[in-house]
Amino acid sequence: MRILIVEDDALVADGLKQGLQQLGYTVDVATSAEEADAFVAGESFDLALVDIGLPGVDGLEFIRRLRERGNRLPALVLTARESMEDTVRGLDAGADDYITKPYRLPEVAARMRALLRRAHAVSDACLRHNGLALDTRTRAATLDGEPIELTNREWAILEMLLMASPAVVSKDKLVQSLAGWDKDITPNAIEVHVSRLRGKLAPGAIVIRTVRGIGYRVDAPAD
Repeated sequence: MRILIVEDDALVADGLKQGLQQLGYTVDVATSAEEADAFVAGESFDLALVDIGLPGVDGLEFIRRLRERGNRLPALVLTARESMEDTVRGLDAGADDYITKPYRLPEVAARMRALLRRAHAVSDACLRHNGLALDTRTRAATLDGEPIELTNREWAILEMLLMASPAVVSKDKLVQSLAGWDKDITPNAIEVHVSRLRGKLAPGAIVIRTVRGIGYRVDAPAD
């Protein structure tokens, strides 16, 4: 999953970025609403963490403009403003959730997971599919009850496919989601990661299908 942090405080942004990267997220940082607008216009993100007190255009206006353009990117507001009025303003501007500073990374991560599940109409923090289970809280993966080892890239690809299932995830989307680890990653590299995933999932009833010219999908879980 690719996250956009919109924060002008370099220390706060760097600390948050490092913490999220350790949890396996791909992270980009914008230091202003204008820079964030440029990021969103040219790249694909799964969620934005937005500070209100930005230089120039503030974070709430950035979110408001997103919504006016029909962009439904989940937005979690991070701010030192803790009054009820500020919370109401943030939610009315189009934010999906609101957390005040100082915050702890585990809470931020939990709220992010909740928003990502909501965006993909997924109700459980553990993604399940025909004997495969990905626990997004602990980042533990099991197949028919047995643990399987996944690299960060493999986890990111599989998580996106399961979140989207049975829809197709394009190669371009997968490339952009992994770009934070490897700026030069290519569609051919995605094919290599998918091939390795197929090998690890072969003992179970998990099939990653290639949709020619578009990307990949896993079918809907069996009843």
